[in-house]
Amino acid sequence: MKKNLTTIKEFIDESIGEWKSIRSTHTLAFQEFENTNSKLTISYQNIESKEVLEIKNRLKCFPDLSFAINIKWNSTSEWTTENKSQESHAILIFIPQGEYKGTLIKDKGYAELIPTSSKYYIDETKTFNILSEYNTTISEEKIWFLSKNVRSRYSVIKNKLNNGILQTSHATEIRKLIT
Repeated sequence: MKKNLTTIKEFIDESIGEWKSIRSTHTLAFQEFENTNSKLTISYQNIESKEVLEIKNRLKCFPDLSFAINIKWNSTSEWTTENKSQESHAILIFIPQGEYKGTLIKDKGYAELIPTSSKYYIDETKTFNILSEYNTTISEEKIWFLSKNVRSRYSVIKNKLNNGILQTSHATEIRKLIT
């Protein structure tokens, strides 16, 4: 019996491109929510680029890198009264341990903006799962395709000390189609 799983490389190949993201974030401790609209660009990053080599040298523990991606975003949040946009990017380096799981190195994390090493795997529903442990928090992210041009992303951030849920978010990402 052959498994009908998506490999990490296939998942990333499907994710390359420009996306519009509509995200709702719920901060449970303060009983507040934030809506954010973003433009995301996901592209492959040269594994020999200066940025990737800097991350590799900083961590000094992952000599065999497989591939890397660069995620750029420009976000506008209703959280701020100025309604100004924020631009940033993150580099993700994949170190597979087989076709469906491995280690993910990020130059800045999702829950805490520090370099981090995460575990990832693709499950039988073709969902990309990322588990990250930071200084004070743990984040769990799930990303899956609803169709070829629509992705869904869910995340939860927990307190590392007592496993209490601090924040949840859900995003719908729609691919920009070239016309």
